[in-house]
Amino acid sequence: MFSNMFGNIEKKTGVKMEDVMKLANSLKYADFQDEKTVRDVIKKVSKLANKPVSKQKEDMLVKTITSGKVPKDFSSIEKMLGKKKK
Repeated sequence: MFSNMFGNIEKKTGVKMEDVMKLANSLKYADFQDEKTVRDVIKKVSKLANKPVSKQKEDMLVKTITSGKVPKDFSSIEKMLGKKKK
């Protein structure tokens, strides 16, 4: 079941689940109060997803994450990133 779901995600995004799992494991003990750590994570995710993140958006994400004001639900994250619902 999960392998089929992961396969579908890989096809849709072009991102290998193995790479996602490596990234997730590297974040287990990350200090998200540390600005440099957060910037490094944003750069890794951006590279993995092959999606550029503007300096302005990176600064906003860093400020939000390091202050502990990370949204808990996906719709809030979409609003924060400026995405429009279809």
